[in-house]
Amino acid sequence: MPVTATPVVLNARALLLDMDGTLVNSDAVVERIWRRWAAEHGLDGDATMKVVHGRQGHASMALLLPDRPHEENLADNARMLAEETADMNGVIEVPGAAAFLAALRDLPHALVTSADVPLSTARMAAAGLPLPDLRITAESVGASKPDPEGFLKAAAALGIDASDCVVFEDSGAGIAAGRSAGMRVVGIGERAGQYGPDVVVPDLTGVRVEASADGGIRLTVG
Repeated sequence: MPVTATPVVLNARALLLDMDGTLVNSDAVVERIWRRWAAEHGLDGDATMKVVHGRQGHASMALLLPDRPHEENLADNARMLAEETADMNGVIEVPGAAAFLAALRDLPHALVTSADVPLSTARMAAAGLPLPDLRITAESVGASKPDPEGFLKAAAALGIDASDCVVFEDSGAGIAAGRSAGMRVVGIGERAGQYGPDVVVPDLTGVRVEASADGGIRLTVG
């Protein structure tokens, strides 16, 4: 799917925001750590990178090493989360993220991320971005994206019907999760266009947020 050429208007009552690749560009550290892990396990780095975006680490490992015990994946995931939390080299905001979050300050929104609390807190801080009041992290759910649990929990916590929520995502797993939750999806970045979101923009500079007269949110995308 190409980047949206003509501006599209979407009306919503809440926005649900992924973090990595959507608000925060953490690709440099993700590439470093996951390519190293792939090499340690004899896996192709390029093929590994096609799997890991958007998912919790142990869920990616289960796909890449299907015969490995789940306990080993959990232990590896905990170690890698600690490594990622200690490595903020190259972590920056996605262009437009700070202004986008500022526009949402008094509007219903939530962070829905596969990162845990320490990693999401560290990356948002490294990118100079404020944390939304409502955050659904890895600790909040029993199933990783592409399962819709995280988005549905966020909508329920905000008291908003799923159909009135718009998801912002960059990954195939995240876009599938938003779709499964019955939500519309704005794709952010080149990666997102492969997975069929409703609209795609290169970054958040292509999104304008306004409060509508009925208390909802009017989005102009593109």
